[in-house]
Parts: sequence; C-alpha cells; structure tokens
Amino acid sequence: MNKPLSAAEIRAAKSANTDKRDRDLAAALGISEAELIAAHIGGTDGMKVTRIAYHPDEVMPRLTSLGEVMSLTRNASCVHERVGTFEEYKSGQHASMVLGKEIDTRIFPKHWAFGFAIENETAKGLRRTLQFFDQAGDALQKIFLRETSNHEAWKPLVEVLTLEDQSPELAVEERQPTEGAKINADKREILIDEWQKMTDTHQFNRLAAKLGMNRLGAYRLAGAPFVRRIDPAAVETFLNVTSEAGQKVVLFVGNRGNIQIHWGTLDNIKPMGPWLNVLDPRFNLHLRGDHLAEVYVVEKPTKRGPAISLEAFDAEGGLIFQCFGQRKSEADDLAQWHGILADLPELVQ
Repeated sequence: MNKPLSAAEIRAAKSANTDKRDRDLAAALGISEAELIAAHIGGTDGMKVTRIAYHPDEVMPRLTSLGEVMSLTRNASCVHERVGTFEEYKSGQHASMVLGKEIDTRIFPKHWAFGFAIENETAKGLRRTLQFFDQAGDALQKIFLRETSNHEAWKPLVEVLTLEDQSPELAVEERQPTEGAKINADKREILIDEWQKMTDTHQFNRLAAKLGMNRLGAYRLAGAPFVRRIDPAAVETFLNVTSEAGQKVVLFVGNRGNIQIHWGTLDNIKPMGPWLNVLDPRFNLHLRGDHLAEVYVVEKPTKRGPAISLEAFDAEGGLIFQCFGQRKSEADDLAQWHGILADLPELVQ
C-alpha cells in the first residue's frame, strides 16, 4: 500500500500543476478533491482555506447575504452552473430545498460531510468560493462569488461558519459505487398498472422502490408506451432544436447530495470536443456527450396531463440529467415540447 501523501506533498503537486482543475489533479494523485483542498489549510501559497460548517441548515439561510453568485452542481458527466441569489431555504429531515427565481436546488443533508471557504489568488484576481463535499470527498455544491457579489459579506459569513477543527488532514470514506439497473421482471404488469394510475411524477421513485426496482431498471422493463429508448447521438440534436424553438425547459443535474435546476431556454449551444455546452449569460451546462450510454423519452401521467422528459444515464447506470418542458403560460399544453421529443430517433439495436 502506498504511503498517504502529506499536506505538504499535496500542496507541492498543486503548485506544479496550476493548469489542472482540482477534480482532475486529485484523481491523478489518488486522493479526493476534498483532501486536496484541506491540505491547503495553513498553507502560504496564495490559497487560504478555512474549514466551515457544512450542514445545509447552518449554511443555506446565510448565503443570501452574498447577493448574486454562481452556484455549481455536477456529477461525473455533467456540470450545471447557475447565476443568481440564494433566496428562500426550506429545511427537511431527509430533503431540503432552496427556492428562488434563479437558484433552485434539492438537497439531501445526510450526504453533506465537509465544507470549505477558499480564497485563491489567480491571474484574474482574488477568487472566493464556498465548497461542500460528501463523505468520500466528492463535490456536492460549489458557490463562486462574482464581481457583482456582496464581497463585504464574505468575512463575517466565514467567521460565523468557521469550525474549531482546522486540521489539513481529512478522513474520507470509500466512494460508494453507482447502483446499476435493478429489474424485477416478474412485476412488470404491476409496474405498468401502477404507472397508469400516477397523478404526480414524484410518485414514481416510491413505486419503483416498492417493486424492488430503481429508475433505470423500471425504464428498461416498462418499454412502450411509457418509455422509448433514444439514440444517444440525438442529444446534441435535441439541444439544437430546443434552442432554435425557444422552448423553455426544466433541467435537473445532480449528485447524491444536491440537485440543481435550471428554468428557462437553452440559447447558445457550443460543442467542444466531447463536451456539449450551453453557454448563456446566466446559465452554463457542460455535458460529456461520450458518457451518454442510455437515453430515454419517458412519459408519466399527472393531474395536469402527461409529463414527458428526456433522461440520460452513464455506462454504470448513474443518472446524468433529466429535462422536462416548461410551460410558457397556464394555457401552454406543451405541444411544441412533445413534438421535439417525438422527433428524436429511437436507438436501433
């Protein structure tokens, strides 16, 4: 077994690889991103790191003081960046949420384990971020201050959140593997029967769990008329057509501890290498097209009519994103959205 890297060795590696993102450098070093950041506590290399409270109940209500920020949530295949102000926070034992015109998240507090306030000298000036991680040291949410943020609120915010423990060493747990598709083939008739009776999309996860399945397993088993498998290459077409139509969407990207939601259009589509990007003034999406292993158009009955989504999974069965149509008005029957999805080509197997 290799000897664990010391904080000094991690800082040296960071100084020697300033062109690498923290996530990529940590992976190259065989450590978590949270361990990479913690190693800079007490360092003198232009990066000031402070351990802070991490539970959403302590953090989220205080973020409003920062004004306009950029909130980033990601998984291994997709990065979701939204500019806005943290507004109303609603705490919950199992799930909490931030509700606002632009920052809209669903939070699962049991996975929040580490928090850091970071001040970093860069070529573009001082960068301030708050970053939160799970027990394995994987990022759940990062909050970046902008020129338009209230920088005067930074110091008092960090002071009130600072923890007594300021050790540069971090004890992380082994990363939990992604749960692959769980299928209970004997329960297909029950699945379809109960699916038809749904009145709200939130009922789906409970239904799948009750039958010993998960989301991907249920999609694979159900098939038509509720599920249609799409060619992953069509996701780029989907982005372009949605942009050209000016179709508003509700786009969910998340990880085990946080889901971030974009409401609105997808205007500026820019593919770059393996990445499919949306580069809009207040919303950016960075999607690894080469990670799209299974893509489905999914229909779920609701009281307001069918909720039809595009949902993508990686090769391990992890959910990359979900995208629904957003009504432009109460009278909008989402016919345009349904047409966009209906035109996507099915996967030829």
